[in-house]
Amino acid sequence: MTTEAFNERKFGDASETNGSYEVWYMTWNHPQTGQGFWLRFVIEATTSTAAGAGHSHGEVWFARFDPNAPERTFGVHRRYPIADVSSSTGPFNVAIGKSQLGHTHTFGAFDGDGHAIAWDLRWDPAAKELKYFPDLAYTLGIGETTVVAPNPHVPVTGSIVVDGERLAFDRATLGQTHVWGTKHAFKWAWAHCADFTGAPGSLVEACIPRIHRRGMTLPPLVMVTLELDGERHRFNQFRHFVRNRASWDATSIRFTVMSSSMKVEAELTCTPDQLVMAPYLDPDGTAVWCANTEIGDARIVVSRRSGLGWREARTLVSHGRAHFELGGRERDPAVTHRHVTVE
Repeated sequence: MTTEAFNERKFGDASETNGSYEVWYMTWNHPQTGQGFWLRFVIEATTSTAAGAGHSHGEVWFARFDPNAPERTFGVHRRYPIADVSSSTGPFNVAIGKSQLGHTHTFGAFDGDGHAIAWDLRWDPAAKELKYFPDLAYTLGIGETTVVAPNPHVPVTGSIVVDGERLAFDRATLGQTHVWGTKHAFKWAWAHCADFTGAPGSLVEACIPRIHRRGMTLPPLVMVTLELDGERHRFNQFRHFVRNRASWDATSIRFTVMSSSMKVEAELTCTPDQLVMAPYLDPDGTAVWCANTEIGDARIVVSRRSGLGWREARTLVSHGRAHFELGGRERDPAVTHRHVTVE
């Protein structure tokens, strides 16, 4: 199966009645200014009366994170009627309003809340997708949400224009992921970093959901992938869950994962003014909040087994290029930048 196949729509017309959401998102940084960007294509179908039962629509999201001028950080997304949404396969393409996403490119434009955004980006597709979950979860269709990255880290070229400022990209690093499901996790943390000092081609990707069942919030399911020195190490199979650990607070994520021969300890941090609070909505009308940054810091310590203990082998550091988010049912009042919806 090609990586393009992992971008194909999963719900199609059935989403009109079943209730679902489907998202394709991209994150990247501008090498010269350090600005971070978050672009999302969204198709939603709701089932609750509060959310407009049987209503389907598309959305295009954009956020800029400026590490040098926090007042320039913002997020805005425009909602479109389902008549303005279309998709195709062979080649894959999703069009929402004037914006389009393919497996190797995206272009578009929209405005709202006093901002005007336009972009034209293209990339070399990845040779291999990145699966966040255990392999068996994809085979059996386990869970209310599924995630896969068809282009986990690829070289992007092109430009964006934000409020009149044009930024050019010449093989900068971009990650592109596809998410689909019927309900977000009760709580979750996500982390991605593919821009480490002195370690080109390295990647850390983490997905850490917490599930709520019968009045009880279960411990985090910690799923992590590390790419280092041309090798991919997956700590996201069912056998890893017993030893993997994670915790997070308003502005940081920490996790430790291990196999029989390798251990990875990570910390990603930011400040409240580097986050944007985004309002999500489950198909059943449940409100969900997501605090996201694309300009955080990361420190990853990789250790190898040495006898009965561990020997530190590599330390990966990224300043202002770490991407992560914290999601749940409560909004953090310390995050003052809001992702604004416009119709």
